[in-house]
Amino acid sequence: MYVQPNRGVPARRRRPHGSRGPLALLLGAVLLLVSACGGDDGDDKAASGKAGGAGAASRAAVTIAPKDGADDVATTGALKVTADQGRLRSVKVKDAKGNEVGGKISGDGALWRPSGHLGASTRYTVDAVAVDGRGRAAAEHSSFTTLTPKNTFIGVYSPENGQQVGVGMPVSLHFTRGITDPKAVEKAITVRAEPSVPIEGHWFGNDRLDFRPEKYWAPGTKVTLKLDLDGVEGRPGVYGTQAKEVSFTVGRSQVSTVDARSKEMTVVRDGKKIKTIPITSGAPGTETYNGTMVISEKHPVTRMNGDTVGFGGEYDIKDVPHAMRLSASGTFIHGNYWSGRATFGTRNASHGCVGLFDVRGGGDRSTPAAWFFRNSLIGDVVVVKNSHDETIQPDNGFSDWNLSWERWKAGS
Repeated sequence: MYVQPNRGVPARRRRPHGSRGPLALLLGAVLLLVSACGGDDGDDKAASGKAGGAGAASRAAVTIAPKDGADDVATTGALKVTADQGRLRSVKVKDAKGNEVGGKISGDGALWRPSGHLGASTRYTVDAVAVDGRGRAAAEHSSFTTLTPKNTFIGVYSPENGQQVGVGMPVSLHFTRGITDPKAVEKAITVRAEPSVPIEGHWFGNDRLDFRPEKYWAPGTKVTLKLDLDGVEGRPGVYGTQAKEVSFTVGRSQVSTVDARSKEMTVVRDGKKIKTIPITSGAPGTETYNGTMVISEKHPVTRMNGDTVGFGGEYDIKDVPHAMRLSASGTFIHGNYWSGRATFGTRNASHGCVGLFDVRGGGDRSTPAAWFFRNSLIGDVVVVKNSHDETIQPDNGFSDWNLSWERWKAGS
């Protein structure tokens, strides 16, 4: 029998076995949300770290050499910082006073090395940071102490700090030990001028290094010498100890030319001739060197003994007035009271020096020797020409200017 259903009342449906109500559906949605936020332990955790999520470790690894706490570390070649699976972002190396060590990151961030040497007997701290490919940072801190050298050297420099000198004065350094690594030593020395001019160094043997420009210094120039020798290994096991800066100024220009043939000296100051002085130079057989020389010492009175320069007992004058040294081998320009005034300007009678008329004791300010002494500076130029002798060697005193600029630069 067919029964028509009641269209006004919905048919009652039976809930399927095992189905959940509204509470169960809500809990399921919450669990789904938690699962989506948590992710798994793989790529999703890495993505979270990239976004700044807590607990995400960097893959980059920083290594500092020498190891933390190391002592007796070499001042050159020992310090380096490397990054693995990442690149270095910053490296800071400081000494106990807070002075930073310059350096450069290279190899696309894989390596940092200092740009120069380290100081001896110095404690350094290193702070380095590297980042991996997702920008996550890894940092390392370390400290070490450099070696204390048993053998050391210094550079004895000329001119003195604060001195005013003539235009021919080079910067000259005499090292107390012979240098076998001149490149390392020269790299640690800086000479600069204001106004700026190209300056080059030149080695004379293994214990002297001079610096000069191509031409004489301009009057008024300020020259600064910076020595960064502390920790430089100048020869095996021998280290520099200096870290200082000195400066000097260049006064007016004065260049005096001695003509051994005419027996006169012409004094030119700032391009103008200001005086002509009769002279006597080296006699036949003991002629004066030719060439450009520089006044390196001034003595109101000094003793000159032939024994000290290879002339035996030919002379020993205990009170030579107004003496100024031109060479290390004993050439001076000085006052002469023993040859007689008529000698000057007429004949050459010395043992190689340039003599100017003077009186015994040098007390007369009006004599040519007294005038020249009073008007000369350490570093003034004296040029000798027309003498029957060779040109002075450039390392004999401050005779640096006898080398051409090309030969000078070749000795650096």
